[in-house]
Amino acid sequence: MTQSMDYVETPKKYVSDNALVIGGGVAGMQAALDIANQGYKVYLVEKTPSIGGRMAAIDKTFPTLDCSACILTPKLSEVARHPNIELLTYSEVEKATGHEGNFTIKIRRKARYVHEDKCSGCGECAQVCPVEVPAEFEEKIGFRKAIYLPFPQATPAVYTIDMDTCINCKRCAKTCTRGAIDYEMKDKVVQLNVGAIVVATGYKLFDVSVYPRLGYGRYQNVINAMEYERLINAAGPTHGHLIRISDGKTPKDIGFIQCVGARDVNKGVPYCSRVCCMYGVKNAVMAREHDPEAKVTIYYADIRAFGKGFEEFYEMAKTRFGVNFVKGRVGEVVEDSETKDLIIEVEDINTAQLEEVRHDLLVICPGLQPPDGLETIAKVLKLEQSEDGYLDIEDTFSAPVTTTIPGVFTCGCADGPKDIPDSVTAGSAAAMRATIILSKAGAK
Repeated sequence: MTQSMDYVETPKKYVSDNALVIGGGVAGMQAALDIANQGYKVYLVEKTPSIGGRMAAIDKTFPTLDCSACILTPKLSEVARHPNIELLTYSEVEKATGHEGNFTIKIRRKARYVHEDKCSGCGECAQVCPVEVPAEFEEKIGFRKAIYLPFPQATPAVYTIDMDTCINCKRCAKTCTRGAIDYEMKDKVVQLNVGAIVVATGYKLFDVSVYPRLGYGRYQNVINAMEYERLINAAGPTHGHLIRISDGKTPKDIGFIQCVGARDVNKGVPYCSRVCCMYGVKNAVMAREHDPEAKVTIYYADIRAFGKGFEEFYEMAKTRFGVNFVKGRVGEVVEDSETKDLIIEVEDINTAQLEEVRHDLLVICPGLQPPDGLETIAKVLKLEQSEDGYLDIEDTFSAPVTTTIPGVFTCGCADGPKDIPDSVTAGSAAAMRATIILSKAGAK
């Protein structure tokens, strides 16, 4: 194990002109770019092998239906090529000391078992790997090798060996002509000095399996929204063909269940996740785009279309695309053992009738929650968390990206659910606040 440097106390007036951004999703990338474009050094730390976050996995964005990858890929390239940004992927923050203007950060760089400076991303190693396991990026619908690149546009384009599934056959090492693979690689601990920190740790989806009545995890044709995103994505495991997992058939009658794991006090998620209504509507519209003959129904409690163009998109889903909206909670889902169709019981609030409806495929739209590991980051940086688990901010109105620790800022979903435009806006706001501190470097 490489030993980290001893911390050396610096004068309190010293201000570093470097910044640390924790989290490589779209908000973190925006913050890093805005800080770097003003001439400051940025260390962008991401715990997975690639930056890109959740946006890299979705097919299209609402309300414009623009291609997500078309928006994100140029930003991935810009971050990777920026002379003022140093990518520290497959890395995690372990310790932080100091104060605003002068933080000392220890970061563990996990062993990839592939040297970043030697790997060309050619993929020949993966071709000879005999091990196949469910791919996390594909929501475990598709598969990857034990040595893998998370997705085609992964940044950096460097392969990683998953030692938990590797059988140590070393075929990849024998195939790599660049000598990039190193089975003896160890974790490294590096130490950085930064003046400001931006936390952009993203979110996780609510685990909808805690509602057994909805059938997720029991019935193959009940899937969640991210699994649906990978099925309709041209770069996904089915090359964009929407199918039923049980038999590979194209579904002709699809139901979408909204607000699962949001606004439920009994499950510890009393808040609205803000994005579920619109991503559910978007997914329903895309189902109709893929198959104009398909019948598509959304079951909802309320539609909260609050953003620019959102209400118009909601109306377009009903009028132009013919999506059927039913105001009512789904009570129970039962599978037809012969056809694998799903039979649901739902109360239509508008008609006050209890109905039984059959669908080929059900898509559950989960709410958003604080990501795994946010509590650890909060403890390391001594940040406060709100009752719902997100990072606490100084003031909702006058300081929406300022945490309770001077010099530490937040953006994206680290302090609460946000859609992509709001996450990017918050990233720029956090960058601005960080550069105010960095601009004092060298001042007397």
